[in-house]
Amino acid sequence: MFKEEREVPMFEWGMIGDIKEGRANLGADMDVTIYRMMQFTLRDVLIQRMGVDLADEVFYAAGREAGRHFYKNVITKKDDFNEMVADLQRALREYKIGIMRMEKADLENLRFTIAVAEDLDCSGLPVSNEVVCKYDEGFISGILNEHTGLSFNVKEVDCWCSGDRVCRFEAVLETE
Repeated sequence: MFKEEREVPMFEWGMIGDIKEGRANLGADMDVTIYRMMQFTLRDVLIQRMGVDLADEVFYAAGREAGRHFYKNVITKKDDFNEMVADLQRALREYKIGIMRMEKADLENLRFTIAVAEDLDCSGLPVSNEVVCKYDEGFISGILNEHTGLSFNVKEVDCWCSGDRVCRFEAVLETE
């Protein structure tokens, strides 16, 4: 049996395939319920087998890789930060990921506060006094990394699950 072992990520945008051809009748849209079922059952299994910390690391790393590819393949305005943010807002809404607002952008110190309403991962979940959007943290980190060429640490500071009605993320440059 062939195993897909690897040391580095192998994902490329083409692996998504030709959705128009493959889903001629159903199209690209699907119910958020199915996405969340995949996400939360996968997270449950990872937590059972590896523990919470490692599961969170895996989700962050996967989100970061996805964010890098999303930036490269979907974001079209990359020359100016403000234009990139507007394009990112458009793309996140178009792909029904969420409604993003850049609350603070300190371009001199590269510190950002980003809010996402109607977040794909958690909006509408019961309050659990947790922040659960590890994948989103990585996704935002990957986008900022691709735009700047620098590594960012992104942390969710407010979440629907902690009682807020938006997910809020703080992004800062990673320090060595």
